[in-house]
Amino acid sequence: MDFDWDTEQQGFRSTVRAFLAAHLPADWEELAHGPGSEAQSAFSKKFCAELAKAGLLVPHWPQRWGGRDADPWTAFILAEEMWAAGEPRGGQYMNVNWIGPTLMRFGSEEQQQRYIPAMAHGETIWCQGFSEPEAGSDLASLRTRAEKHGDSYRINGQKIWTSYAGHADTCFLLARTSPGRNGISIFLLPMTTPGITVRQIPSVIGEGDIHEVFFDEVEAPASAMLGGEGQGWEVVRTALSLERVGIPRFALAARMLSRSVARLQGDGRFGHGAIEQAARARAACEAARLYSYNIVDQRCHGIPTGPEASAARFATVMAERLVGEFVVEHMPDALAGGDPLLLAHHQRAIVAGIASGAAEIQLNLIATDLLRLPREPR
Repeated sequence: MDFDWDTEQQGFRSTVRAFLAAHLPADWEELAHGPGSEAQSAFSKKFCAELAKAGLLVPHWPQRWGGRDADPWTAFILAEEMWAAGEPRGGQYMNVNWIGPTLMRFGSEEQQQRYIPAMAHGETIWCQGFSEPEAGSDLASLRTRAEKHGDSYRINGQKIWTSYAGHADTCFLLARTSPGRNGISIFLLPMTTPGITVRQIPSVIGEGDIHEVFFDEVEAPASAMLGGEGQGWEVVRTALSLERVGIPRFALAARMLSRSVARLQGDGRFGHGAIEQAARARAACEAARLYSYNIVDQRCHGIPTGPEASAARFATVMAERLVGEFVVEHMPDALAGGDPLLLAHHQRAIVAGIASGAAEIQLNLIATDLLRLPREPR
């Protein structure tokens, strides 16, 4: 098996790195702390607009929607470099990775024309209304309801742990229209819709990153529904298969591990104990990378993504955790303000097992769908 990048892929990676070098400000590493902050959100909109002008925001999208039909490897190289730099796209990585492609597949012509061009130009931020106080990552048990009244739906409920909701223009909202798993529907709701209230949740992972969102008698036209009524589970499975491997968080973890090791070596503190722990963390980063590459290769060959995506996601969780533990053990000064980007990575690693599907949920999927292990009788 050939693990080398071809000339075109190497050239694209160099192009992305050159763009980052030219467009990230001198204080970027300080700005990267707090991915949902006012300053970072404002910067990400300017940055993504410049990415779009350079043809580097959605190169893997169809030409019709502002892309150039590049293959999944191009998208992943782009994501790797963005995450290694601290993800200057902010919340717009969701648009690029999965919201836009999901709308291309399931959206009406009116929905596509309304929302996709703004994503392709880097002009909009979305949030995902998935988790709830009593549902968490178990999306099938969500309680937010959408009841039909004439030509519209009346939505009531609450979402929690919603990233970027304070700056989002639109919410990709899951709501229950009837009982059971087949009773879940999706609505594309402007966040300015009357009845929507957003409250920031104080967090150790950064200013303004997570929120509660309340829906009180929110009126949504039938045209706001994505796909058909009750089609939400099918849409979500497609969206999450794109999301969970479209976030190469291991790239930032590997860079932060290398930075930490270099500083320890410079101080003469990289000895026994640290070496072994660094080796385990580095191996975990490589495992996450290769798991993810396998999924990308499947997409390139038209192979549907299966439970291997959960294995890739969990491998990335473990990589972030092990790097985070290494930094806590050997670089505590970085977490006290000595290195803003190391601190930002550590804060993100804290919630690595929650974002994009809880680690426990991924392990259940690996056990049942990948390893085919029997369930214990109740």
